[in-house]
Amino acid sequence: MVSLRGPQFDVFDCDQRFRMVVAGRRFGKTTLGRVELCRAAWGPGRLAWYVAPTYKMARRVAWRPLKEMTRPYWAARPNETDLRIDLISGGTICLKGADNYDSLRGDGLDFLVLDEYASIAPQAWTAVLRPALADRGGRVLFTGTPRGYNNHFYELVERAGTLPDWKVFHFTTAEGGNVSRQELESAAREMDARTYNQEFEAKFENLGVGRVYYAFERGNNVRGIGFDHRVDLCWSLDFNMNPMCSILAQVSRGLVVVVEEMILPDSNTVAACEELLRRTAKWTTGCPLNIEVYGDASDPLHTSASRTDWQIIREFFGRHRDRFQVSFHVPSANPPVKDRVNCVNARLRNQAGESRLFIGRNCTELIIDLERVSWRADPNGNSLASLDKSDPARTHVSDALGYLIASEFPMKAQMGEKSGPPLF
Repeated sequence: MVSLRGPQFDVFDCDQRFRMVVAGRRFGKTTLGRVELCRAAWGPGRLAWYVAPTYKMARRVAWRPLKEMTRPYWAARPNETDLRIDLISGGTICLKGADNYDSLRGDGLDFLVLDEYASIAPQAWTAVLRPALADRGGRVLFTGTPRGYNNHFYELVERAGTLPDWKVFHFTTAEGGNVSRQELESAAREMDARTYNQEFEAKFENLGVGRVYYAFERGNNVRGIGFDHRVDLCWSLDFNMNPMCSILAQVSRGLVVVVEEMILPDSNTVAACEELLRRTAKWTTGCPLNIEVYGDASDPLHTSASRTDWQIIREFFGRHRDRFQVSFHVPSANPPVKDRVNCVNARLRNQAGESRLFIGRNCTELIIDLERVSWRADPNGNSLASLDKSDPARTHVSDALGYLIASEFPMKAQMGEKSGPPLF
């Protein structure tokens, strides 16, 4: 038996034909949808569908819990291929994916759940599923977490407020009662304000529009910074050739400080290694310098026809074991650009108002990057999930910073923080 919490029951009890639930993560949207499906399918010949963005997501998210919920009422064993459950009442529940929405044509529906509607092509609703409700007067439950203003989910939410037979519900994650206050406070410390507001407060935020590093402020994130001999040095690289960019930083107790930037015009990885040797000479104390290396996982062949950039770097450190004790932190693949950007913004200033990323005043190119890098737009002005690289001088040094931040503080937070003395 599944019981609905207060906000979920408010939706369940609403008699409007078209209902929309805009809610934060872990609110319980899919649980509500399963209960609605069981109610709607309880009757001879009734047909209720749950539609997710993909078939795989429908199976992964809803299939097993739905089988457990309906087990006492099976007319026969569920069809594992078609994701179909026939009930002893004579009704049927089916799970579908909208990734091939033309295949959904044909059946008349009594009830429909469209889960994570922002990730479903709008034509799946307008051209295929809305007509399927017509002859039976079918009802619909849309659920989802916001995905910005430039999205059909937002447009439908706005339009629904003016339409008869429509009702829009807004709920935060906290109102769902499934996530503890302590967990939300922890998330607020790990996430930038815009991302937190979208994912947990269910607010529509333009995460991919305009200035990329919107959380950066010179007065807040730029300081006089020196090298701390008690803390390991981090070297993080972007393999662009002109300019060849990398940063020297230190990480301790959740704080990141960028000590220096290395900007080498018309250069290569060999030259970057030699520049590292020169830059770190002033920090040599007679013992090998502990250095942790980060950077672009794509491993391009910019500098040699036979050796990749990472091979060159590894060979360099192999020749200088007397100077460096090295550890590599290079993932098998780079994170999505937006995830990397969100990680940086969360360090610059998180939802709790804390700043844990500081840039040395001498890092002038990095400061300019953080102030000027913007999202790319298509000819119609719609934002794209990539950086504007029209200025060849921009994005590279901030990319280098992002590789370090995303590795040490990914979107899914690691347990604990890198230990060490306080940097400030």
